[in-house]
Amino acid sequence: MSEGTESAALAELAKRRGFFFGSSEAYGGVGGFYTYGPQGAALKSNVEEAWRDRFAVQEGNLEIEAPTIMPEPVFEASGHLDGFDDMLVECAECGESHRADHLIEDNSELEDAETLSPEEAAEKIADLGLVCPNCGAELAGQSVEEFNLMFGTNIGPGSKTPGYLRPETAQGIFVEFPRIKEYARNRLPFGVTQVGRAYRNEISPRKNIVRTREFTQAELEQFIDPERDEPDLSSVEDVEVRLYPATEQQDDDGDYLDTTIGEAVDEGIIANGWVGYYLGIAQEWYEHIGVDMERFRFRQHLPGELAHYAADCWDAESEVDGDWIEIAGFAYRGDYDLSKHGEHADDDFTVFQQYDEPKTVERAVVDPDMATLGPEFGAQAADVAEALETLAERDPDAFDADEVTLDIDGEAVTVDTDVANFSVETQTEAGEHITPHVVEPSFGVDRTVYTLLVHAYEQDEVDGEARTFLSLSPTIAPTNVGVFPLVSNVDELVDLADDVAEELRAAGFAVVYDDSGSIGRRYRRQDEVGTPFCVTIDRDGIEGAGDTTVTIRERDTGRQVRVPVDSLVETFVGLRAGTTSFDDVLDANEVVEA
Repeated sequence: MSEGTESAALAELAKRRGFFFGSSEAYGGVGGFYTYGPQGAALKSNVEEAWRDRFAVQEGNLEIEAPTIMPEPVFEASGHLDGFDDMLVECAECGESHRADHLIEDNSELEDAETLSPEEAAEKIADLGLVCPNCGAELAGQSVEEFNLMFGTNIGPGSKTPGYLRPETAQGIFVEFPRIKEYARNRLPFGVTQVGRAYRNEISPRKNIVRTREFTQAELEQFIDPERDEPDLSSVEDVEVRLYPATEQQDDDGDYLDTTIGEAVDEGIIANGWVGYYLGIAQEWYEHIGVDMERFRFRQHLPGELAHYAADCWDAESEVDGDWIEIAGFAYRGDYDLSKHGEHADDDFTVFQQYDEPKTVERAVVDPDMATLGPEFGAQAADVAEALETLAERDPDAFDADEVTLDIDGEAVTVDTDVANFSVETQTEAGEHITPHVVEPSFGVDRTVYTLLVHAYEQDEVDGEARTFLSLSPTIAPTNVGVFPLVSNVDELVDLADDVAEELRAAGFAVVYDDSGSIGRRYRRQDEVGTPFCVTIDRDGIEGAGDTTVTIRERDTGRQVRVPVDSLVETFVGLRAGTTSFDDVLDANEVVEA
């Protein structure tokens, strides 16, 4: 399909066949919100379950489900109130708001306009002579402003308890860390996953379900001790990946690096082993669920793109309609999140790590004379005592002088050192409290669904007629099997078809039963929604000598094979899991000419 037509063709099919469509259309609709129809809801659920199986179950990670609304202090601590912004430019003529970096990228060769400052973006808009996409008015001279993307609300009556819809699922994990660490027996490393909704008040939602205001994330927060914990790369070191490092993006002649995870980590291209580990797992997972690997890459964030919490980040990107879209991010967040919540919240966001052998250390300590500090500093006495303890840890030599100077709420105060009762003690320690670092693979479920649909969209010709089909993997296809009696007026065929459908459903397969219209049209209906296999019950299967048989038809090629009814469930179990190929089924049974 030619560039620029995929989105339109897919949107038409998605609406007609029940994958996704704009929400609240009976009331005029609202941008950035979509409803998943029966096919889309099933596909999305299958993607989520496939992710959960690989990143939670197989990795031995915990899973939680946190609320989607959280109180304002959470986002003050996390930095989202100050740093979760996009650049907005408003048309003076029609009042329509647009995302400035998207306008620049859509009308120039610049691919990283989000790294520009608002002032630089405004200059670029003027230099390019950009106009409002809505009314055509010139945008030169219009200011570019930072716009916070969070949806605000009030918790309970009145406005005493402001809150926000979460812009990412991660904060629900970080906030609950003091309790979750107990479930992990306070042993690092451990991972916590969550699949759920997030909300961002996008300036200009676009590309169907690619950029919406409500979406689903599947996130994993891997908590590690950076001094002790290293991933075992043996299972992914030979996984081949296509990387687009920041250095190559900044080079006029830059290109992709086709390498392996092991080589990329060894050479420092991927700086963090944990990030490399999850890139390797993700590469195999995306291929397993049906992403076209020829239209897939991992791109490193440029310095100006990095989120406020990230020390390094790589995006998994898929090519759609000639553009590359982010479908997952893999960030090394350091100890930013837990440290921030540790500063703001009334709980412990550290983990006690026991030493292999007890250590004898010298510690600078103070034992402030509160009988002196109280009368001298009044209500500030406790703050002064705490400041003395902090100074002893940071700069014990300061207590060699007769007095020390402290900063108490911006005010400089002096304290005689003899009042601090400073000393250096020898202590035996069994371990230490550390703030874990975080490695975060974060997947956009909706964007993954969209990628799968675009990459699966195929057109060909069968028996002289044009055919559209979705070449979805059996692992995630919304319907696994279509069951068709060849004709609907023969009781034996209908009864057997009913039995087959019931048996497959009991075995956990999503089955559609269809006895309406010609067999060719029934096939086409299932092809168009991505059903990988259809079972046809005909007279030959029930009247021939030997076992009762049915015909299995493969979607992509139209090949058919006759299989005994008794082995049908076992055959489909293997086909769905990928342990059996259709060629294996053809080799073991009677091939039927289409």
